[in-house]
Amino acid sequence: MGIGPSTKETSLHHFRDPLLEVVSADEELDLMGIIIVGTPDGNEEKMLVGTRTAVWAECMRADGAIISSDGWGNSDVDYTNTCEQLGIRGIPVSGLKFIGKVAGFVVTNDYLDGIIDINKSAEGAENNVLGENNVTELDCRKVTAMLKLKMRRAEEKE
Repeated sequence: MGIGPSTKETSLHHFRDPLLEVVSADEELDLMGIIIVGTPDGNEEKMLVGTRTAVWAECMRADGAIISSDGWGNSDVDYTNTCEQLGIRGIPVSGLKFIGKVAGFVVTNDYLDGIIDINKSAEGAENNVLGENNVTELDCRKVTAMLKLKMRRAEEKE
């Protein structure tokens, strides 16, 4: 499990990343940066990268975070851990992830309520159609709106 043809983002997709375009154009958000994290094999390292990412965001005093991944299966462990670590630190989080109707998340926690499934295949599974399950501009607008809503709710609680 991991990255398959339909979830694989091509080089052109990375150069024209719709998430970066949507967030950077949004006048209500201040894009502080992009953190790129790999997906380690071992569980100890998976916990480390998620915690390190959340601590980094906390030190930057981020008001919110959008987390995106084109992997699935075993990469759910570090993805969900990163969401949880951000949430524990009071940082609202939304995200984009291939989840699929067939498999769902391998692990879950209470901080996944802002995650949008980028699955677009009719059968709800990874397939051999290159890029079919990639992030689209609409996905990015949804996840950005969700983050802004979560940030407003967090602000109201203060």
